[in-house]
Amino acid sequence: MNPVDWNARCIELLSQRRERALLRERHPVHVIDATHVEIGGKRFINFSSNDYLGYTHHPQIIRATIEAAQSHGVGSGAAGLITGFTDQHARCEAAIARWKGTESAVLLPSGYQANLAAVQTAAALGGEGNSGVRFLIDKLAHASLIDAARATEMPIRIFPHNNLTKLARLLKDADPNQLQVVLTESIFSMDGDAADLASIAELKKSYRFMLILDEAHGSGVYGSSGAGYAAEVGLQNIVDVSIVTLSKAIGCIGGAACSSAPFRDALLNFGRAYIYSTSVPPFVAASVAAAIQAMLSEPQRQQRVRELARHVRQSLTRVGIKIPPGDSPIIPILFDSEQAALNAANQLRSQGLLVVAVRPPTVPAGTSRLRVTLSCMHSDEEIARLLQAVEKVAKK
Repeated sequence: MNPVDWNARCIELLSQRRERALLRERHPVHVIDATHVEIGGKRFINFSSNDYLGYTHHPQIIRATIEAAQSHGVGSGAAGLITGFTDQHARCEAAIARWKGTESAVLLPSGYQANLAAVQTAAALGGEGNSGVRFLIDKLAHASLIDAARATEMPIRIFPHNNLTKLARLLKDADPNQLQVVLTESIFSMDGDAADLASIAELKKSYRFMLILDEAHGSGVYGSSGAGYAAEVGLQNIVDVSIVTLSKAIGCIGGAACSSAPFRDALLNFGRAYIYSTSVPPFVAASVAAAIQAMLSEPQRQQRVRELARHVRQSLTRVGIKIPPGDSPIIPILFDSEQAALNAANQLRSQGLLVVAVRPPTVPAGTSRLRVTLSCMHSDEEIARLLQAVEKVAKK
């Protein structure tokens, strides 16, 4: 095909997506603060961000970021195994490990890459002369976990969402010489419900397997000092590798793989997503360290977002709107079609409320939704506006 043919194929595929109400587009957003944006000259209350604690605009974190940029520059200049692992990175990784209660942490450019590096490292553990590795993945696990496992070309089995009976059968029938690696999220990014860690802990008593837990949406919101959902339910000890995404409750950018020291050292040698990526700028490391310090000293932010989540969930349930179980600040409101979800999102936009419609392939067909996310910085008045508007669009 010549370039014109490729472009024609792009247009054809995009047209098909548009006809099915699945086309994705982006629009420039001017960010005003943690919960307000401006799009096309119109101001919106933002109920689509993952900035649960309002740290994207925290003065202490901004100050630490500026100071580090002035002292260390705006880039790291190399990968971490060359010269990109600075004193700022070392301090940040130590702070993350202390916060998460692990021996070590490795800082990466994104949560996606943190999952990728952890899975690549797990795959290497099945090395030559062994029976390899098999990945057992919750059906609703984040795309980064699924993509990472597929890329290893190791065997994969998907078990139904939170169906630990099926997971138990898979573990029971497993090759005893093959490393079994369970991949799941603590708080699921699209449904807002939690992994059944108590049942996974019971399985660990009977079967040997590695647990890689994506705490992207659990970290900061759950646990003492925001240490995560596993910390909240007292089951940090069953997690072999905890993945933290630093762009959500932490309000910065990047990700971290938190683990034992031996696994960290293995990741530095087998985690290609780390080895071949330039490190995040030193000022990002300083930002993350400052955010963790703020989290330790400001528990009221975590308490506020949890209270808002309970209030919104109870209020929606009270008026007959069905939402998946859970207590997280991720609250999905399902619609029977992609177009219905888009229409509802547009109706909310007309009222100055930004709630994005999430459609396949991000979520399974037939489960298109409004994905409402809450921040501790939302006012009571803004929450009341949201509830009133959502009740109207959800009941149409």
